[in-house]
Parts: sequence; C-alpha cells; structure tokens
Amino acid sequence: MTKSPKADTRAVPSLNLIEQFLEARLAEHASAKNTVLAYGRDLKDFFRELQKPAESIISDDVQAYIVMLSNSQATAATQARRLSCLRQFFRFLMSESLITNDPTFKIESPKARRSLPSVLSVADVDKLLITASQRRDPAGIRLYAMLEMMYSSGMRVSELVGLPLTVLPKTIGKMTGLQVLHIKGKGGRERLVPLAEPAVAALISYINVRDDFIQPAQIMRGNFLFPSSSKEGHLTRIRFFQLLKALAVESGLDPSLVTPHGIRHAFATHLLSGGADLLTIQKLLGHVDIATTQIYTHLSADRVIELVNQHHPLRRQAGE
Repeated sequence: MTKSPKADTRAVPSLNLIEQFLEARLAEHASAKNTVLAYGRDLKDFFRELQKPAESIISDDVQAYIVMLSNSQATAATQARRLSCLRQFFRFLMSESLITNDPTFKIESPKARRSLPSVLSVADVDKLLITASQRRDPAGIRLYAMLEMMYSSGMRVSELVGLPLTVLPKTIGKMTGLQVLHIKGKGGRERLVPLAEPAVAALISYINVRDDFIQPAQIMRGNFLFPSSSKEGHLTRIRFFQLLKALAVESGLDPSLVTPHGIRHAFATHLLSGGADLLTIQKLLGHVDIATTQIYTHLSADRVIELVNQHHPLRRQAGE
C-alpha cells in the first residue's frame, strides 16, 4: 500500500501492545523471525491508518481498512494476510483481558484467487544442474552443491543458507553414505530431509573448497556450512537468489521461474508427479498444515487421468 511521507511519520497508537504481541509470538509460538517482523509491519500500518487505540477499534474500522486495501490495489492474498494478522493480534488482547470484544470476529476473509503456479520441468532443472556442474571455480562448486541440495531435499532457502557446519559428519570419509540431514526449520521445528547421491557428491566437492570463503579475521564464520563475509556470517538469501538468476540466463531458461522457491516447488511437484503422497511431501517440506502443501503442488491433467485409470475401483471392475 502506497503512503505519503507524511503518513509514515504519524504515531502508532497501541505500539506497546504490538510489541507485547510480537514478543509472545516469538516466545510462545516459536514463530519465525521474518514472520514476526511482517506481523509488526502490518499492525503498525493498520494503526497508522486508523489513528485509534486498540481498545477503541470496532468491526467497522477493520472492514473500512480492508476496503481501503482493496481500493489501493492490494491483492486478495495481501488483504487476507493482513486480516489474519489482525485476528491473531486481537485474540491475543482478548486472552490477556486487555479488550472485551474482538473486532475481527465477523469480518469475512477476502477470497484469494488461486492459480496454478508455473513450475520448472524436470528438463529445466537438469539444464540448471548441468550448467552449474560445469563451473569448476570455488563459487561455481558452491552453487552447484547448494542447487543439488535444495532440489534433493526441498529445503527453504533460509534453511539452506543458514545451515550450521554441524549438520555434517566431522570427517569427509563419513559423508559418502550420508542420506539425510537433521535441520532446524521455520519456527524452530526440526525435521529430517533427504540427500540424493548427486547432492552428497557435490557437497563433498564443495567441502574441499569451503575454506576459500573464510578470511582469517572471520574465523567465527566457520560455524556455517556456507560462510561468507555478509553480516549474517553466511551466504544470504538475496545473494543466492541473484546467483540462481544468473545461472538461469546462462542455461537459457526464463529467470522469472528460477528462484529458490521455484526449486523447492519443483522438488515437491516432481515428487507428486512421480507418485509420492501429499502427507510424505508435507513432512519433507516442513509444512504444519497439509493445506499449505496442496497450494504448492499440483498434478498435470494427464497424470490425474493416469492415476484414476490405474487405481479407481470401477476401472478395475470394468477390466475383470
């Protein structure tokens, strides 16, 4: 939503309550840091627009805010996300006995139009991997290893770039038979992710050049699997995103499709097309709700017809 400079300088009513809510999300719900930051931005925007304290907010105020978002060309998905944030905030205030009524209670969530996202084909991913594998400098070896790992495991980009070195065995010799990684994902939730043999081989090659990314004055950065000179101490999500875009151009692919999320989506979609069930994919992706998994994955019409013809009981009876 576009605001004038003047609007940005307005005070935020109920700022203290917002801070309490965000602290509770971090402490009690183990929400991801980026999610909590987004909550903070959305709530501050809401109260800047209304210029009313939380205890004075009524349903009409919330509805007017949603209408304002719609008029400012915010998508239905953005409107729904903002409303979800407001619901959680006011429910928190109710649970703390700070307000007596939830102004979001009767507000209907805007219906987001869900279209099937574009997905990289198996051939597209092969092109990326082949192009990346041909680079033999340390940066190229690192990118190839990260790409193989992401496509093999379906990790989120934040999980991949922030991997600690301790996820690997202490010696390279023990890495040969490595099949899974034990990672800590969104919200601090732990899970096992698979590593295919090509990913392990690429990872071993990378470990041999990993020290090239650590400067003597930055020895603490050695705690990360993918160290760098960034303030975070590891390769950033933005930098990995840029490297993938450049690789896409080099591979002759549409750069808009080649993103970290696009690789993760390809992992899930290709598994599903190959016959994996949604529950398994949900666990591999680290989704709490299977509805989220259904959004990220889809089948081609041909595959749906094939599955029905193979497994529907009426089809089997007709063939008897």
